[in-house]
Amino acid sequence: MEKQESWLDERLAYIRGLKSPSDQQSLLLLLADKPDRTQAEDRSLSALVKAEKAADRAQRARAEAAKVVNAEKAQKRKARDHELYKSAALMIVAGLVSTETGQPTMDRGELVGALAMLAAGFSSGNLSPEKRAAWKRHGDSIIAGKAKASDSPQELQTPPHLVQPAFAPAALQDAQDETPDWQRRPSY
Repeated sequence: MEKQESWLDERLAYIRGLKSPSDQQSLLLLLADKPDRTQAEDRSLSALVKAEKAADRAQRARAEAAKVVNAEKAQKRKARDHELYKSAALMIVAGLVSTETGQPTMDRGELVGALAMLAAGFSSGNLSPEKRAAWKRHGDSIIAGKAKASDSPQELQTPPHLVQPAFAPAALQDAQDETPDWQRRPSY
């Protein structure tokens, strides 16, 4: 009984703190504060207390459900963010983003344009399987080189992304070409 009275006292204090309590809550306050209640008023008070307890349980259940939903959303957002960080790390490994500043190592417009043209080649199907396989081999070797370098930092190695591959596009192989990068068409 003491526990019920304690809950009721706490709930009444909560209701008093509300700016606009419901009609049910206002009646509960009125009956709870009345010193000499009739039997009918005691029954009404009891019913209102039960209803308020049910409303309190429902409010707690909604809060728990919201907590579960928010935790799931946070977990999905965290997994998405992790994938974005891994993608940014690939840009660093490829030498397109500085590890010191986090800034692109070339003009942002050039970088976006080159990546957009690369994506267009993938989506249009204009890339030969041989070229994609060559890119994959080269990329895997760069990633493996980074992993090896991080295992033994004492060794000084030329970063693999700075070594010009034999299958590099003609635009990269011909250093004498005077055409600006932004005007060159990638060879997919």
